[in-house]
Amino acid sequence: MLRIAFLSILLIFSACQESELAPYEPQYSNSAPNNRQTLTFGVHPLHNPLRLHEIYGPLVDRINSRLPRQYQLQLEASASYASFEAKLKEHHLDFALPNPLQTLMAIDCGYSVFAKMGDDEEFRGIILTRRDSGINSVAELKGKKVSFPAPTALAATIMPQLFLESNGLHVVDDIESLYVGSQESSMMSVYMKESVAGATWPPPWKNFVEQRPGIAAELQVSWSTEPLINNGLVVLPEVPDLVQKIVREEILALQQDEQGKDILSRLPLSKFEEATNDTYERVREYIAQFEVMVRPIDSAGLK
Repeated sequence: MLRIAFLSILLIFSACQESELAPYEPQYSNSAPNNRQTLTFGVHPLHNPLRLHEIYGPLVDRINSRLPRQYQLQLEASASYASFEAKLKEHHLDFALPNPLQTLMAIDCGYSVFAKMGDDEEFRGIILTRRDSGINSVAELKGKKVSFPAPTALAATIMPQLFLESNGLHVVDDIESLYVGSQESSMMSVYMKESVAGATWPPPWKNFVEQRPGIAAELQVSWSTEPLINNGLVVLPEVPDLVQKIVREEILALQQDEQGKDILSRLPLSKFEEATNDTYERVREYIAQFEVMVRPIDSAGLK
C-alpha cells in the first residue's frame, strides 16, 4: 500500500515537472485588436470573390499601411449585384466602388462621391459572340438568348441593351435576356453556348483574356457601345474625416509611384480622379432615356 502511494506521488510530481518544463507556445489570432475600428470597402461584383481580392487586395493593403493604427480597411466582396445594392441601402459598407447607376443609388441613400475611376473611354458596353456562331448582325439575335450580368449593371447590361434597342432590336420582346450574376458568367455563357451573345465591358474582358486565353480565343467582340462615365467611389458621412482624407489622397495619388502603378495595372486603370455627386447627374439623364426606350429599372432605387 505504501508502495502504491509512493508511485502515485511520483507520477503527480513528474506530470507537474513536465507541465512546468513544457516550452512556451504563443497563441496566434487573425482578429484585430479590440480598440481597432474596422471599416468595410465593398466593390460591386466585377469578378468572383477570389479574383476580386487578388485585384483589389493590394489597394486595400496600401491604404491600411497609411491609416492610423486604430483604423483598418477591410475588403468585402458580394455574391451578386442585388446583394451589393442591399449593402448600400443598409449602410453596411463604409466605402464602396459602385457602378455609375449604383453610384446614383448610393447618393440617394446618403453616401457622398469623393473620387471616380478615370479612363471614361473604357466605360462602354461590349457584346461578345463565339467566332463560330455565324452571327454577323444585331438583327440575327432576334429570338435568341443573350446573357447579361445583372439588370442594374450599367456598362455591361443597360448600355448594351440600349445599343440593341437603338439598332432595331426590341430587347423586351425580341430576345431572351439571361441575367447570370457576374461579368465572368456572362462571358462563359457564350463560350458554353448557353447564349448566342453575352454582354460585359472592357476591364473584365481584358482580365478574362489574360486569365483564360484559350477560352477567350473562342470569343470575339462583335459590338461596342459609346462610352459614358466610369465607376464612382463613395463614402458614408459617419466615417472619420481623417480616414476619408487619407483614403482619398492615397487613391488619387496611385499613378505617382511604381507600387501604385502596379495596383492600377491590376484593375486595369491609368488613374483615379476627383469627382463629386454632381459628376453623376449625366448618368441620371442617361437612365431616364433608357427607361423610356427599353424598360424600367425597378430595383435601381432612384429618386
